[in-house]
Amino acid sequence: MASKAFLIAVFFAMIAASTMATNYMVGDNAGWKVGANYTEWAANKTFYVGDTLTFMYNKGSHNVLKVSGPDFQQCLKSNTTGLLDTGNDVINLAKPGKKWYICAIADHCTKGMKLVINVLEAAPTPLPPQTPGSSRASEISSFKSFGWILAALAVFKMMLA
Repeated sequence: MASKAFLIAVFFAMIAASTMATNYMVGDNAGWKVGANYTEWAANKTFYVGDTLTFMYNKGSHNVLKVSGPDFQQCLKSNTTGLLDTGNDVINLAKPGKKWYICAIADHCTKGMKLVINVLEAAPTPLPPQTPGSSRASEISSFKSFGWILAALAVFKMMLA
């Protein structure tokens, strides 16, 4: 019989595989700096609750401040509570909606060091590819996915026993 530790590992691996989040490094290789185009960087990305943003920059040269929409438009730093300045700042996107971030050092924001994104509720579950006349295969595939969930719950229940 499988050990409890193995069953726990299998259970959490199944859960993790079904809830993959994405970690975005803001600006990709450019990082968080003056001169990068963050509007362009974000344009081809879709952000979901559970994803993270990582702002990489030279500590002391920049920072990250979450602001309101109006403050973002005017590059205002009206509330610096929550200012991040480690040079490797990770932000968990925990709620859906628009998010605005700026660099609050000198005139960096007015020089383009600002990012706005829209966070969606949850990532869609990928559907299996369908070929003509394969609706039954799709139903079976959905049933198998449901079966994995039931199996995971059964394993979890066995661990608690």
